[in-house]
Amino acid sequence: MGRHTLEGNPPIEVTLRRSARAKRLSLRVSRLDGRVTLTLPPRAAEREGLVFLKSREAWLRGHLTQLAPGVPVRIGTTVPFEGCDLPVTLGAGRSARLEPDRVIVPTADTAGPCVQALFKTLARDRLAAASDIYAAQLGQSYSRLSLRDTRSRWGSCSSKGVLMYSWRLIMAPPEVLRYVAAHEVAHLVEMNHSPAFWNLVEQLYPDHAPYRRWLRENGDQLHRILFAD
Repeated sequence: MGRHTLEGNPPIEVTLRRSARAKRLSLRVSRLDGRVTLTLPPRAAEREGLVFLKSREAWLRGHLTQLAPGVPVRIGTTVPFEGCDLPVTLGAGRSARLEPDRVIVPTADTAGPCVQALFKTLARDRLAAASDIYAAQLGQSYSRLSLRDTRSRWGSCSSKGVLMYSWRLIMAPPEVLRYVAAHEVAHLVEMNHSPAFWNLVEQLYPDHAPYRRWLRENGDQLHRILFAD
């Protein structure tokens, strides 16, 4: 539908969205990036939605102030990698590199982008390896693997067999990354979340419940890491 600015100090940008499935007006604040979305049912007037938004302004501003700020990647800070916090340090070389106890970057000015490039490469390696293993177990193959910085999902599988993953999974414990890979590969057989689908996930990655729960409880923290100013 568009956007609306709620005037005040500071102004708040609100995305207006109409949903055929919505039965009432609703206001949502993303835990990942603080984006505010006002959802309207099909027959609700935009003016009605804006009145509702204004009535919820106090709650909205209070909620936004409680959101944790982003954490920029710089020399001297730590960054999560496979579930461990590693310090970012300055060292020789042309690109970032990983050592057992730290991440080394060539310049302070490009610390964030350098670490991001390194993490994307490592994420592709880990996710491709896991996807290959699980696809082979099911006697399936995928057509392509892509990485994105998605905020609404950690992975997806299209009807054409394209697997998509968030590269930020490299910052989570390895078991979490492998669970997401098993989840998406299972969709090569079952394009749904039926009991048959979950049976496949359990077959590929037994006792996955703790890792699924880890994402629900901690996933938003991975999106707080800022790799660019």
